[in-house]
Amino acid sequence: MKLTREKKSQVLEDLKRLFKDSSASVASNYSGLAGFEITELRKSLREKGIRLIVTKNTLVKKALDNLGLEINQEILDQPVVFAFGEDEVEVCKLLHQFAKEHDNLKILGGIIAGEQADKSKITALALLPGREELEGKLVGILAAPTYGLVNVLHGNIRGLINILNQYKNKLESQ
Repeated sequence: MKLTREKKSQVLEDLKRLFKDSSASVASNYSGLAGFEITELRKSLREKGIRLIVTKNTLVKKALDNLGLEINQEILDQPVVFAFGEDEVEVCKLLHQFAKEHDNLKILGGIIAGEQADKSKITALALLPGREELEGKLVGILAAPTYGLVNVLHGNIRGLINILNQYKNKLESQ
C-alpha cells in the first residue's frame, strides 16, 4: 500500500508518540502468520490495553532516530509488528504466550523503559509473575506478622480460659 507524504507524516507522529509514551515496545517477526492470527493477536492485546502496529520499518527507524532511541538494526530488516503497552511484564507475557501457541511469531527484541532489549530480556520479563500475583504475595508477606501476633494473643487467651475452666471444674468437684 502506497502511503502519501501526509499519511507518512501522520504515521510517523503516531509512532513517535507510541514509542515515547509506552514503557514497552516489543518487536516480533510476523511472516507466516495468517491474517486471522494477526487479528486474534491484536484482539487479545487490545483487551489488555496493548496496541499492535504493523507499519513500514523506515518510518519506525525515523521515529526512533527522532526520539534518540536505539534498536538492533537486524530487527528492522525483516517484517515486524510492534506491541506497545504500559506494563512491560504483561506485554512480554502476552506476546510470549502467543508465540508459544503460534510458531510463526518470533519475538525479536524491543525497547523496555527507554532501553534497548534483546529477545532474552523479553523472555525473562515474560517469565516473571504478573503484577497482581506479585501484589498478592506482597500483601501476604506484609500481613503474616500481624496474623502471627493475633494467633499468639488468641493462644494466650485460650490458655487462660482453659486454666480458669479447669479451676472451676476443680472447685465444683470439691
